Amino acid sequence: MSGGVDSSVAALLLKEQGFEVVGAHMKLWDYVDVGADIYKDGRCCTLDSITDCRFVCDKIDAPFYVLNLSPEFKTKVIDNFVGEYRAGRTPNPCVRCNSEVKWDEFLRKAQEVGCDFIATGHYSFVDQGAGGRWRIRKGVDETRDQSYVLWGLRQEALARTLMPLGSLQKTEVREIARRHGLRTAEKAESREICFVADNDYRRFLREHEEKKGRRFEAGEIVHTDGTVLGRHEGTAFFTIGQRKKLGVSYPTPLYVRSIDTAAHRIVVGDDSDLYEADLTAEKINWMAKDPSALTLGGPSFEADVKIRYLHPPARAKVEPLTGDSARVRFVEKQRAITPGQSVVFYDGDVLLGGGLIA
Repeated sequence: MSGGVDSSVAALLLKEQGFEVVGAHMKLWDYVDVGADIYKDGRCCTLDSITDCRFVCDKIDAPFYVLNLSPEFKTKVIDNFVGEYRAGRTPNPCVRCNSEVKWDEFLRKAQEVGCDFIATGHYSFVDQGAGGRWRIRKGVDETRDQSYVLWGLRQEALARTLMPLGSLQKTEVREIARRHGLRTAEKAESREICFVADNDYRRFLREHEEKKGRRFEAGEIVHTDGTVLGRHEGTAFFTIGQRKKLGVSYPTPLYVRSIDTAAHRIVVGDDSDLYEADLTAEKINWMAKDPSALTLGGPSFEADVKIRYLHPPARAKVEPLTGDSARVRFVEKQRAITPGQSVVFYDGDVLLGGGLIA
């Protein structure tokens, strides 16, 4: 339970369905470790969010626990987040948190205390396909569907997962919370990175490295025609497709085209330079598809493909390279394909699998 309305209503609905519900909040980080203003907001891992969880559990007559998973979160999510930016990639920490913490460390804790399932407030479904493989399907509320960030979940984890909000609209969830007098009914939601409290990831990266006695290397900002336009303070502060905060002036708008960490160089160009027809996906986790059939030379297939959370799915042909890598060829070129971001494959509302853009 994060302390928001979604996980609160998920717990309530399961209680009404006859489940024995135990509420648990994961404490993942401390403001003293991540910086910024401790009083800025009420997102997860604050005292306010823990208090909200406790009040909801009291309301539905469920025991409540706080689990300290901050050491695991630091190693598996925060350190990876910084390392990816250092390597010139743009990570999605929510994806890694889901697979490495929520459906790994948290599930292990649940099993230790005798729980049969873990349940979340994600707007998605978990079910079994015709072949018996566990899979995730999109929630009915297209504005809240969160299947994109769940592609890393394994079969054994999905078999022990409940998502009771998949059939509901967000407006319905809030109404249920109001009707039952839940403290979180009107609580605002945040879609930003939870451990970057001020939403300034550049500040976070800089302070994180300073604490370790490290710094980012300065370098050149170069146009695609080879002209040196200026200097930057570190390649980690840029991402593919970025337009703002480039620190250079030019007669026409410029966008980050590529990041060369070895040469400490940022290459910029026109918007038209950002469009590409294909990508390579690595570290793929197949859900609805049997990975044993997706090896080198295996049959290609068509899918709807998303390359970022708010990206409309684009039609593409997926050509397996190995069991966990593939070449993706789009029918129409896509803008700002970004290494480190997730690429996720769908057949209608069924999540086939996903991986990382190489």
